[in-house]
Amino acid sequence: MTDPIIPSTKPRTISDLAKLAGVHPGTVSRALADNPLVNPETRARIQALAHEHDFRLNQMASRLRTQKTNVIGVVVPLGHERRQHVSDPFFMAILGYLADALTEAGYDIMLSRVIPDANDWLERIVDSGMLDGVLLIGQSDQFEAIERVAQRYRPLVVWGSHIEGQHHCAVGVDNRAGGLRAGRRLIERGCRQIAFFGEIRTLELSERYAGLQQATQEAGLCEPIQCATHLASDVMSDEIAGHLDRLRGRIDGIAAASDVIAMHTIRVLADRGIAVPGGLPVIGFDDLPLASTIVPRLTTVRQDIQEGASAMIAALFARLGGEDAPSVVMPADLILRDSA
Repeated sequence: MTDPIIPSTKPRTISDLAKLAGVHPGTVSRALADNPLVNPETRARIQALAHEHDFRLNQMASRLRTQKTNVIGVVVPLGHERRQHVSDPFFMAILGYLADALTEAGYDIMLSRVIPDANDWLERIVDSGMLDGVLLIGQSDQFEAIERVAQRYRPLVVWGSHIEGQHHCAVGVDNRAGGLRAGRRLIERGCRQIAFFGEIRTLELSERYAGLQQATQEAGLCEPIQCATHLASDVMSDEIAGHLDRLRGRIDGIAAASDVIAMHTIRVLADRGIAVPGGLPVIGFDDLPLASTIVPRLTTVRQDIQEGASAMIAALFARLGGEDAPSVVMPADLILRDSA
């Protein structure tokens, strides 16, 4: 003979807890939200009951009432580079800082890697009703789409470049100044024909190339040779090898669009028996943690990723609070190490 099934007395809803407390469900809801409108003794009694029965508010219902989701979207748009992944060292570095700050502030994160196949991809994200705000990691080739949405959606902050007159709030380094400093350093070393390894379809990278162009113009040298190089690591090494074989003997310095490209370049050069910096000096861009540990250690233009992530969070919270937050342009410092 089996034992009779005894119904659980554990409260599962606010109404269940209200019956136990002998109050109206609305009183329970306000007491659990620590609303001062509820008598302090009643509030303490209801909270003690909730604790005793390990009662948790239905989060979805709470979010519907407050019109807040407590979720921030962190979006990586890859219109310019469909083969790149979130596991890219730069993305991982900035995502770590953003995730720490958001979770410490009580927010959940919804991470999305987006290939913008439709013109309204960003509208669909901000209008989904699932997010309180959005952080975009990079402008990709989607500047116009970001501008369009930013004119009506305030809690949007972007890692990227700022140009005069833009609407969206961007946080990032002065990319043109960084390219200029990299170019000047290579010229100081005696380089006369510099190559730029990277694509120039995105605002950030085109600004880096423009800075490099400025450095060569100042010195009266030929324009840098721009060598399209994908940021996707699965094709990067082969492309770099092709550039080096094609340009052998024609270039005497390399400015890379990113640290990852620079590190792959150094490896490909080593495979060909070309020393860095003796055979060819190489400068990166980012100053990722790996830059100081590879051999030779990488000379690079520093983006202060931790400071930038903090600035993005501060701007987002200001905008969530109804305040304005302007773009932040950080200095581009050249970090001299062994490779140049």
